[in-house]
Amino acid sequence: MNIILLGPPGAGKGTQARRLVEGRDMIQLSTGDMLREAKSSGTEMGERVAKIMDRGELVTDEIVIGLIEEKLNDDRKGGLIFDGFPRTLAQADALAELLARHGEDLGAVIEMQVDDDALVKRIVARSVCANCGEVYNDITKPVPESGECTQCGATEFTRRGDDNEESLKQRLLEYYKKTSPLIGYYYAKNELDRIDGLADIDEVGEQIDRILDR
Repeated sequence: MNIILLGPPGAGKGTQARRLVEGRDMIQLSTGDMLREAKSSGTEMGERVAKIMDRGELVTDEIVIGLIEEKLNDDRKGGLIFDGFPRTLAQADALAELLARHGEDLGAVIEMQVDDDALVKRIVARSVCANCGEVYNDITKPVPESGECTQCGATEFTRRGDDNEESLKQRLLEYYKKTSPLIGYYYAKNELDRIDGLADIDEVGEQIDRILDR
């Protein structure tokens, strides 16, 4: 099953994607991770990506779709999770065409709905394990009293420099301008499910499970 997780920055898409990777043997496709992997792969596509990134230019939709197509040809276990892609209507159309060429479709498009003010308060309290990237939150998931990461045991935690109210509101504005039209796009195609993205992490996971098990 291939799925898309939609939602603004900080909605918890990455956390839930990791949960699906562990629990359902799915593969998380993050655009940034794919580009970094391609850049160091030594393949023809990787060399194209490296040259573009080294020039400080944006990688085209065509290249991102090409990288996704490579993943479609791999053993995908429980399916793909699209995290951070598509971001635009043009990318959504391109992804639909790609899946159709391979005789596949989307099993679910899940919008993680949030209240913006509550989201800002939550993200400002966020910290990340410097070793493995596990996300913690002073309010909903504090760092253990032992000071050790529950995933890898590391003891160093960092906060993103742009996890502040001003930067977050700017990122939210960019999301609503560029990515939120996808909500209407998938709603019109009867492919959209909505869940409460600000619920407890386990509850959000249970909402997603119910959709995927349906």
